[in-house]
Amino acid sequence: MSSLNTYICFSIIKKMAQKIIRYTCLLVITSLLFSSCTKQEKTDDGIVKVNKKGIPVMQPLQEELPTLTSNFINDKKYGVSRYFEKEWSEKNDNVAFLVAKNGQIIYENYMGYANKSTSEQITKDTPLHIASVSKVLTSTAILMLIDTKRISLNQKVNTIITNFPYPDVTIQTLLNHRSGMKNYAYFTYENGNWDKKQTLTNEDIVKVMVDKKIPLETKTDTHFSYCNTNYAMLALIIEKITGLKYPEAMKEMIFEPLGMNKTFVFDISKDRGNVAPSYKGNNVEIGVDYLDGIYGDKNIYSTPRDLLKFDKARYAPFFLNPNLIKKIYTGYSNECKGIRNYGLGVRMTLFEKGEPFYYHNGWWHGNTSCFITLRKEKVSIIVLSNKFTKKTYQTKRLACLFGDYPFKLNEDGEE
Repeated sequence: MSSLNTYICFSIIKKMAQKIIRYTCLLVITSLLFSSCTKQEKTDDGIVKVNKKGIPVMQPLQEELPTLTSNFINDKKYGVSRYFEKEWSEKNDNVAFLVAKNGQIIYENYMGYANKSTSEQITKDTPLHIASVSKVLTSTAILMLIDTKRISLNQKVNTIITNFPYPDVTIQTLLNHRSGMKNYAYFTYENGNWDKKQTLTNEDIVKVMVDKKIPLETKTDTHFSYCNTNYAMLALIIEKITGLKYPEAMKEMIFEPLGMNKTFVFDISKDRGNVAPSYKGNNVEIGVDYLDGIYGDKNIYSTPRDLLKFDKARYAPFFLNPNLIKKIYTGYSNECKGIRNYGLGVRMTLFEKGEPFYYHNGWWHGNTSCFITLRKEKVSIIVLSNKFTKKTYQTKRLACLFGDYPFKLNEDGEE
């Protein structure tokens, strides 16, 4: 074969190989795009995972955050453990306690009774009632529905809950506690508005508001008033939009995809007697009452490790679009000057000097909870107790170990 013929053959083979490579690449890209389109829904600002029903599904953080050095872990573990041993040193304390950074646990401790009558101890796998920290998860489900255009922040509640009696209340004023509504725990208790022998449900709250003509406490969006009724209504909105009951919607949207296997919404009809009871400070057990059927504002049981999975997932690039995340951490109640404010499902302390401090506390019956997210440092501080104590809320002082937060670690000023 002549050199010319050889050159022509090689040229033809080279062109054919290039076409095959381009065709193969095109097939791979097409396949990936098709797969993405079947599992993701594109919004104006990002991509949010949705399931076959069109319901948004929270995703675990795919890329691991930077690994902590052993020196960093040992240094912080020393400070946190000293704090724990000083504050939670009593033998009769009940507590589940965890501190992590970048999703990596620095220190955790579990002590006391999950159930005193059976001598069952609290462990890392013991679900405890997280009280109003439930609001953080409820608001997240609502924000995911907003991000996928199922609802909008400024949407009137009466366009979703058709018999809702307050025409000016929006989803945003539920989230930021500016609706002006009264607390259901009060207006159902007063004036024989509800038979306390009957378990109250979220739907019943609306019925009482309508039938008893419960007025607003203040005009909508005029000032902040923390009110559990807001989040009971948000749970109803989740049900109306997803077509699922709140416990199932939370499982499908958040708990199951994040592997929060110890987390669930309490069902008074089947879970009573199967969960860790709560206690007064003197160890007297507190039973359930007619308000224990309400969810959204409370009634989620979880563990610190499960809540860490949730907090870590909120750092995923497409958890929510950036504009919506910014709105979560914006304070909406500025009519009274002060450093404390409330965003969309989050409390905040905005110091004149120092980093903004984001958290949510909880208290229901004897259960207390504290969920702290130091966003700049990616630190999670989570404390749950099923025996009433205010020590749970003092855990905020640990923030000064990790960043510019003007707390004192000990009351005597030692840091």
